[in-house]
Amino acid sequence: MKDIRNLPKYNVTATLQCAGNRRTAMSKTRTVKGVGWDVSAIGNAVWGGAKLADVLELVGIPKLTSVTQFGGKHVEFVSIDRCKEEKGGPYKASIPLSQAANPEADVLLAYEMNGEPLNRDHGYPLRVIVPGVIGARSVKWLEAINIIEEECQGFFMQKDYKMFPPSVNWDNIDWSTRRPQMDFPVQCVICSLEDVSTVKPGKVKISGYAASGGGRGIERVDVSVDGGKTWMEASRSQKRGIQYISDAADSDKWAWVLFEVTADIQHSTEIIAKAVDSAANVQPEKVEDVWNLRGILNTSWHRVKVQASYSNL
Repeated sequence: MKDIRNLPKYNVTATLQCAGNRRTAMSKTRTVKGVGWDVSAIGNAVWGGAKLADVLELVGIPKLTSVTQFGGKHVEFVSIDRCKEEKGGPYKASIPLSQAANPEADVLLAYEMNGEPLNRDHGYPLRVIVPGVIGARSVKWLEAINIIEEECQGFFMQKDYKMFPPSVNWDNIDWSTRRPQMDFPVQCVICSLEDVSTVKPGKVKISGYAASGGGRGIERVDVSVDGGKTWMEASRSQKRGIQYISDAADSDKWAWVLFEVTADIQHSTEIIAKAVDSAANVQPEKVEDVWNLRGILNTSWHRVKVQASYSNL
């Protein structure tokens, strides 16, 4: 820890999102296996710590290395946390060495969160932050880092958090046919209204978050208040007093973007939000199109039903 703290400290604002965010909505289509997250398996924070690329240099691995002289191509993070899926062994995950050794990827060995020491729940005393990647790879309670030739063979890399088509079920699944999920796709969620909400007819604020993996910004958020017949563009923001522009130098490329729009709602309807990222990636319209047996990566259009009522709320 002393050696790590003596390295230059960087603050990186990054969103961590569970691959199973919005799993509950996917279960309503067809039952999936996993914790029933609604729309809040996500968070944004300022993480403070040393860049992993600097730490790797301490052991003789230069920046921007993709293969070490001994054939190492992946960096494995091993937690002190033990889990039944590993038969009592430690939780572990890995990322490519080319990502770990790239300072621009902002992979951190973090010891602070929002300007304060990590608390126990968030991984004290040291955790990994892998921005733009599903939260399962940002290992907490770090015990060891290994440079390995093949990607981590742990349970959560090889038999979980992989994206399968709707045709795959627990009888015909072959985990070896899919790569471990890394970047998360473009996502958008309405937070100011729940499904189902009662609103007083008139002006209604619709707001929430949008995020995309891999450092991609949010180019647009579209909102419909008539079930998708017509659309309006929402305003986007990230920092107070600074106009958000996707991929601008003063934007936080690893952080979520907040959106807001006010609409006139006079009757019961369905409100929808969808986002477009800076690579022009879009969200699928229906959850059925991305259904998978583990219920991961539900990035379908987010829908909430609202009931207009003139009665006292």
